[in-house]
Amino acid sequence: MEPIVNNVMTGRLQLFPIEYDELWDMYMKAKAAFWTAAEIDLSKDLTDWDERLTENKRHVISTVLAFFASSDAIVSKNLVTRFCREVQIPEAHYFYTFQAMMENIHSEVYGLLIDTYIREPTECFTLFRTIDEHPTVKAKAVWALRWIEDSSSFATCLVAFAAVEGIFFSGSFSVIFWLKKWGLMPGLSFSNELIVCDEGMHTLFAVMLYHTLKQPLPAEAILEIIRGVVDIEKAFWDGTFKSSCLGLDVDSMKKYIEYVADYLLDGLGVSKFYNSVNPFEFMELISLKGKTNFFK
Repeated sequence: MEPIVNNVMTGRLQLFPIEYDELWDMYMKAKAAFWTAAEIDLSKDLTDWDERLTENKRHVISTVLAFFASSDAIVSKNLVTRFCREVQIPEAHYFYTFQAMMENIHSEVYGLLIDTYIREPTECFTLFRTIDEHPTVKAKAVWALRWIEDSSSFATCLVAFAAVEGIFFSGSFSVIFWLKKWGLMPGLSFSNELIVCDEGMHTLFAVMLYHTLKQPLPAEAILEIIRGVVDIEKAFWDGTFKSSCLGLDVDSMKKYIEYVADYLLDGLGVSKFYNSVNPFEFMELISLKGKTNFFK
C-alpha cells in the first residue's frame, strides 16, 4: 500500500514537522493567490457581448462557460469524496481542502458570468443543465465522474483528474485568452486569468503528489488515460465550433490539445505521444504553467 494512502488510524494527524516540503510550498502559494468572485467587474462586458460578438462567438463562449460551471463542481466532488478520504498526509489535506474552496469560487464565478450574459431565462436554464443537454459536455462529465466511485487505484484517479484540469480545461481557457487578445470582455478575461493560475497550481500539485508514490502506474496505463481524454476533448470541439470562430479553427484546437497532453505526459515521466507543435502563439501553456514553469 502507498505510504501516503493508508488507514486513518496510522496516518499523521499533526502537521508539524513538515515532511513533504514541496507539497506544503504549493499550499502556501495557493493560499497567497486567494481571491473571491467580488473582485470581478463585469460592468463593461455586456456591451461587447451585445455589440461586438457574433452569434457564433456567443455560442462558443456560452458552451465553454456552461462546461466550466459543471466541471468545477465535479472536481470539488472528487476532492471531498475521494482524495481527502484516501490521502492521509496533512500537507495534501491542507491543499485539497483549500482547492475545494477555490473550485467553489470558480463555480460561483461561472454561474455569475452565465447569469449576466444570458438574459433569456430558458437559454440560461438550459446552460445550467448543460451536462444533460449537450452530448459532448456530458461525455466529459461522465468520464470524470466515473473515477470518483469506481475501484481504480489512487494513482489512477490522480492521473485522471490531472488530465481533467490539465487537458479538459486548456482549450476552453485558450478561447477566453483569445478574446483578451482582441480587447474583448475584460471581466471575463480577468476572471480567466485568476482561474487559470489556480488550475495551473492544481495540476502541478497532482503531478508533484504523483511523484511521491512508491507504486507509480505503468507508462502504458498513463498514456491510455491521456489518450482517452484527448479523444473526448477533440469531440467536444468538433461539436462546439460550428465554423472558424475568433480566428480559431477546430484543427488548430485539436493540435493545441495534443500539445498540452504531451506536456502533461512529460510532467508525469512518460514520453510524448503526439509531438504536436503549439499552434497558438498567444498561449504558452498557461493552464499548466501558471506564472512559472511548474514541471522544471
